[in-house]
Amino acid sequence: MKFIFLHISTAREKWSDLAIDLYSEKISHFTSFEVHGLKPKKYSRDNHLAKRDDDTKIIMDFLKEDDFVVLFDEKGKALDSFAWAKAVESVLQSGKKRCIWIIGGAYGVGEDLQKRANLKLNLGPFVMNHLVAQTVAAEQIYRAFTIIKGLPYHNA
Repeated sequence: MKFIFLHISTAREKWSDLAIDLYSEKISHFTSFEVHGLKPKKYSRDNHLAKRDDDTKIIMDFLKEDDFVVLFDEKGKALDSFAWAKAVESVLQSGKKRCIWIIGGAYGVGEDLQKRANLKLNLGPFVMNHLVAQTVAAEQIYRAFTIIKGLPYHNA
């Protein structure tokens, strides 16, 4: 199965690029892993609903009908590391060719993508910068693989 980490690409920071590159390399030992940043249109803050809808359309256009879609969302399920690993294992056993891990834009995603998601996960009870969210999500994907494979990364 190919894992594709998809995000709306706005600002870039060297530290974030380094972290994502590090976890991409680590995850690629377990499964094919790619990172795709989709370029959004620019909108003013006053037009945040149009931005959210446009970001959603850009993401939806990327998806294939048979993709397994995981959406990181503040209203998604909050899982501990072992439940997270079980969720990743379920994704791997889904029979799908691709799993798309999505971090939406600053204003979230629209109802179409909310409905399309096979799984919605919460990275925590707080809102975080999208670069931090990407780093946390990538680390958690890696952590899940180490738990699944019984490797000494997760200390519990």
